[in-house]
Amino acid sequence: MSTGLFITFEGIEGSGKTTQIELLAHFLRQRRVPHLVTREPGGSPLGERLRDVILDQVSLPVSPMAELLLIEADRAQHVTEVIRPALAQGKVVVCDRFTDATVAYQGGGRGVPQMIIEQANRWATDGLSPVLTILVECSVEVGMARAGGRDRFEREGFAFHERVRREYLRIAREHPGRVKVVAGERDHDAVQEEIRGHLRPLLANLRAPRTQTRSGRGVS
Repeated sequence: MSTGLFITFEGIEGSGKTTQIELLAHFLRQRRVPHLVTREPGGSPLGERLRDVILDQVSLPVSPMAELLLIEADRAQHVTEVIRPALAQGKVVVCDRFTDATVAYQGGGRGVPQMIIEQANRWATDGLSPVLTILVECSVEVGMARAGGRDRFEREGFAFHERVRREYLRIAREHPGRVKVVAGERDHDAVQEEIRGHLRPLLANLRAPRTQTRSGRGVS
């Protein structure tokens, strides 16, 4: 069975990560790299329904624990139905938010105990973890100005987003091998080039091995 690459993007609201994902997808298409771009919440038919509930900004008050469980339900379906099958096909899977977002938002932002979040993440992912996480870093002031207050999270106050940002930076310090922090307030192309620099070695390793002829000589 082939094994692809699982890449995640993280960042506070308005960090510019979604723009960088779009630029990376263009890069992968140009190089004919089989890939899938997906997101959380969402990414599966059930997940898109749950996304509407999770991000609803007016009509549905949701407690922090209920929010966590909705996100984990979305993730469990997403991993089973979308991410693992794509990885099994040898694709590069690029996901807009994953488990780090839950630690940052529901942990740092909402105050749900980290132990509970870590256990819930393990259940929902069945142990799946990205090989590379790009944390697009920017100040809360810049992020809030860009975001526009369109959903439940974007409408939170400055203190909430600052807690989320600090938690993301803590995660990056604890996992420097996996989480690469890129400064997101620069020109989009400069940010993208740095991201591609982190990805290129992984793509090189993903290339199919040389096949063998009957004589044993490798064929490209």
